[in-house]
Amino acid sequence: MNNPIRVVLADDHVFVRDGIKSLLENETNIAVVGEGTDGLEALAVVETEKPDLLIVDIRMPNLTGIEVVEKLRTQNNPIKIIMLSMHESEEYVLKSIKAGADGYLLKGSSKDEFLKALHTVANGGKYFSGDISSILIGQLTNSVSNPETKQFFEDEQLITKREKEILKLLLSGKGNKEIAEALDISKRTAEVHRFNLMKKLKVKNLIELSNKASEYSLL
Repeated sequence: MNNPIRVVLADDHVFVRDGIKSLLENETNIAVVGEGTDGLEALAVVETEKPDLLIVDIRMPNLTGIEVVEKLRTQNNPIKIIMLSMHESEEYVLKSIKAGADGYLLKGSSKDEFLKALHTVANGGKYFSGDISSILIGQLTNSVSNPETKQFFEDEQLITKREKEILKLLLSGKGNKEIAEALDISKRTAEVHRFNLMKKLKVKNLIELSNKASEYSLL
């Protein structure tokens, strides 16, 4: 039996934390191993418990959720992080991704979506709740096109048609398994395409990928 996903919850409202624990209590493959009531406590608990996943409120005392993410990424902490928020605003979403969050989940999400987000992120994917993925796509489609660099990529065939499909799905918040299902390929093949795409574009994460795709008008 696989080890459960070890989760830390950070939210300054006890009823929110209790609600999440109640939602997760019957999930045998998930274990809540710690809690924090503000940003500083969140960092302390993560340091002590070394969980797989942090679910952190975007607005908290002492340090905000975004500041917590920034500090963890500055420390090169590989922990997976889901931002939890009541706000579906472009500003919060983009700041969270830029800081290094792996997902963004609205507090009004259903149990099924919550569990899907948790498993997706824990398994190395990205998850963005509701219409949030459209914000990411919007950042690309509303950007200024650069025909010369776009033509360069197409002429040199650096980016294949399949990799463009992978790119679009990645930026809509899909993980490797979902990409594989959408394109009717194996998960391993999806992983290889994703690796090749990110290697070609010389990027390490989703926000860098989004910026590079925007810069070269790849979609």
